Amino acid sequence: MPEMTTAADVLALVRSGRALTRSDLQKTTGLSRTAVVSRVSALVEAGLILTGEELASTGGRPPGSLTFNADAGVVLAVAIGRSRSQLAVFDLDGRELAGDTRDHEVGIAADDLMPDVTDRLERLLEGIEPPVLGVGMSLPGVVDPVRRVSVDSPVMRGWDGVALDPYFDRLTDGPLVLVNDTDALATAELFGSGLHPKDALVVKASTGLGLAVIADGRVLRGHAGAVGEIGHTRVESAGERPCRCGATGCLETVAAGWALTQGLVDSGVSAGHIRDLVAAALAGDAIARGLLREAGRQLGEVLAIAINLLNPEVVVIGGDMAAAFDLFTAGVRETVYSRSTALATRDLTFVPSTHADSTGMVGCAAVAINHLLSPERLDAHLAKA
Repeated sequence: MPEMTTAADVLALVRSGRALTRSDLQKTTGLSRTAVVSRVSALVEAGLILTGEELASTGGRPPGSLTFNADAGVVLAVAIGRSRSQLAVFDLDGRELAGDTRDHEVGIAADDLMPDVTDRLERLLEGIEPPVLGVGMSLPGVVDPVRRVSVDSPVMRGWDGVALDPYFDRLTDGPLVLVNDTDALATAELFGSGLHPKDALVVKASTGLGLAVIADGRVLRGHAGAVGEIGHTRVESAGERPCRCGATGCLETVAAGWALTQGLVDSGVSAGHIRDLVAAALAGDAIARGLLREAGRQLGEVLAIAINLLNPEVVVIGGDMAAAFDLFTAGVRETVYSRSTALATRDLTFVPSTHADSTGMVGCAAVAINHLLSPERLDAHLAKA
């Protein structure tokens, strides 16, 4: 394999379990013993690698074991949705140490919600000793990861352009990594015990609809970070129905949670959120079940185009509608298989998101950890030490 040259490369091998000793690192990287010792020493000094009990000798001098220190720090995960905020503290292996999920007022502004978010995070950190190294945060809609602001969220207009970094100043001097909610779901599938698909489409079917694209094991974000705005694709079946984005005829008007919930209410069944409709469907309510299945069919029409274009190996269904995976996905499959090419669907599978209701938080933790341990950032940090 190509020669590894940096301490971050060495850490990645130890984290993945591909190298458990200095000898393993020499064999895998082609580095000299002196170079390996130097890089390992820097990582040990930074607290990122622990040296453990010596492994059984295979001849010659017995090497010491190397272990990634997941307790070197923690990251904060902040998944903000239209009506709910999910917060958690994770170690560097992606294990949740503490969490807090609460509903909030629909359409609440950033200046009203974020002080409460930071107060709740502060309480979650009580009794947790490792330093907070960074924050991973997700929002619906398009975000600017450089300025760390929302730039186009039809469901959370009170957030567009609001600087989010200052809210976390009292919790950490580490970086804030901001992504949209569907990208967080996709990142979760590539992290830890996720699916690790090479080519996939990840659907968030909840109050709104979003799509993330995984290509060659990486989440695509596009030129302006607007990959996957599938919910605002115009579809014939929507006619001129007004969408919350201000346009008419969007897929969301016939397949998103907000539209389905209104349809259930119009039928005389009380519902305030898509989670209520899903619960009714799972309890056997015929109207709720019909709405979910039809939403799957409508989504499938647009999804079929993406499948023909991108030829994924798997479609991951996440979000609140994934709680009724079999029912909802039956509708999706119905139109996908009738509208996609035989080659594109020959090996295609549909699966629910790996981490279920925690997927958003896991994804937020993952984007923070990936950023902190990226070669560019980690090697720069070690060079300053």
